[in-house]
Parts: sequence; structure tokens; C-alpha cells
Amino acid sequence: MQNVPTKQLTSGRPFVYITPAMARTLTLRVTLSCALILSALCALAGPKDKEPAPRFNATTTTGEKFTNDSIKGKVVLLEFWTTWCGFCADEAAFVDKIGHELAGKGLILLAIDVGESKKTVKKYLEQHPRNCKLVMMEDTNLAAMYQANVYPVYVVIDREGNIAGTQRGAGGEDALRRLIARAGLESESDPDSDAN
Repeated sequence: MQNVPTKQLTSGRPFVYITPAMARTLTLRVTLSCALILSALCALAGPKDKEPAPRFNATTTTGEKFTNDSIKGKVVLLEFWTTWCGFCADEAAFVDKIGHELAGKGLILLAIDVGESKKTVKKYLEQHPRNCKLVMMEDTNLAAMYQANVYPVYVVIDREGNIAGTQRGAGGEDALRRLIARAGLESESDPDSDAN
């Protein structure tokens, strides 16, 4: 432990001098403690794995409607993304590929753009087309339910309507395939087989 310089005040109580280094250490400890508490609260706030998925409704840009009742018996992959998210752009191709590959096995991929105008998304998609069901935030209540505030966020709902898993942030193709497998929907092909 450090020797802390003290001085007796006239009241008889010691007065502690705090050096700049001590102030930085104290600030860092308080900041880290607050960050840990905040992360714990955020983790507790959202829906948990293996709990029933919250009641939702979503309408795609082509007018197709989805609800908890309409997805029964299917596995649903919710992808929360934005046009300005570099990680979302990097992962879009394999997300769409997996969605197409597993559609015949009962996978529904809903790519939900969060917080952007239809005009912005339309312009982005002209340069970066997607091959999946697109949902705008104003056409669903899903973004608020899953606290989609970092991107991408992936949520998998199993055939019984329970949350099978959640992934916050980019993790690559293998991680996404493992997440979907938690709902009992495994890929037949090796994810690296397309590299030939």
C-alpha cells in the first residue's frame, strides 16, 4: 500500500493529499465499476435464451407479414443492422447465403434495419443489394424488444417459439452457423467449402 501524505487539521482530523496518479487510479476504478454494473443490468434487461420470444409483428418491404403465430414450426434468424455499420456490410453476404441455403429446412431470415429512413436504405441497397426479407424499424416492434443498439445483433428463435440464442456484434460465418445450430438447424455443408 502507498504511503499517503496526511496532515493534521486544526479540528484534529487528518487531511489526505491526493496526488494526480491517485486521482487517475480512483477515476479508473470508479469508471470500471460503473461499466460492469451497467453491463450486468443490460444483460438482465433483454430476453433470455430458451425463454419464449416476445410477441412481435413485422412487415417486410414487400408486404409479407410475420408474427409469433406465423413462424410456428420455423426457425427464425433476426438480423438487426444499419447502412453505416461496417461489420454489417462485411457479414451481409454470408448472412444472405446462409439464409438462402437453409430456407428449404425452415429458416426465415428477417434483416431489420434500425433507425434509418426508407430512402436511406433504398439508396444503400442499390449499391449493396441484399437477398433476404428486409424489414424497416417502423414496420416492426422487434428492435426495442431486443435492445438493438449495437450492430449487428443476431437472434435465433427455435421452432417452438423460444429464443435459442443471441449474438451481439460481428462474429463471422462459423459463429453465425453455430448460433443457428442452437435452434436445431445445422448446415449440411462445410462453411469453408465455398472457398474452392
